[in-house]
Amino acid sequence: MLQILKIYEILSTVLTHYQILIPKYLLAGKCNKRPQQLKEIMQDLLFDFISTYVALSEDEKHAIKALDIFRAVKKGAVLLKEGQQSKDGYFVLKGCIRTFYIIDGEEKTTAFYTEMEGLTPHCVINKTPSEYYIACVEDSIITVANSEMEAEIFNKFPKFETLCRILSEELLVKAQINFDAFKTSSPEQRYLNLLQKRPDLIQRVPQHQLASYLGITPQSLSRMRARILKK
Repeated sequence: MLQILKIYEILSTVLTHYQILIPKYLLAGKCNKRPQQLKEIMQDLLFDFISTYVALSEDEKHAIKALDIFRAVKKGAVLLKEGQQSKDGYFVLKGCIRTFYIIDGEEKTTAFYTEMEGLTPHCVINKTPSEYYIACVEDSIITVANSEMEAEIFNKFPKFETLCRILSEELLVKAQINFDAFKTSSPEQRYLNLLQKRPDLIQRVPQHQLASYLGITPQSLSRMRARILKK
């Protein structure tokens, strides 16, 4: 069984739950102009969501506010390298990050994470050196949290353990469904799924990274796009 859901994963579920509201602030650029206001918005949404499961005292709210989790990172910044050990997990408020391996000198992209999506590196769970890289595809605003924060929060209010177990089960089911769909589909089906479910990636991600993610060469991706357009 995986470790109890981290604080950043709670935030991921919270923001996904309120995805209709959040993008209005992000698309307006307020996250760049008023970082303190954005932080307060995130905190309020977190409290509202948690209150549907457990009641929070003012002391508990202050403990959550004390967590320093918001970061601005530049395009191309590497958050995690192969062989590096880390305790950090990430959640994208604005921008895009990706995971990739380097095999025989060639990058193999395995996933993209955009607004309202979180990532817990395997090395955090397994406590081993990372087998892959995490880097920013765009200038991004993310949250970063670690196991020390988890321990601090759970020590101060154990009621979070029940909430975390419930949310972790929901996230694990979703992850398994996505994984199965990807593994059982052809590159063309994967591309069509992206067009339907994540059309923004087609415009935001460099073609060589997108091709790598689909498991084909950039040339094959170009031919496939042309073929699909003719249909």
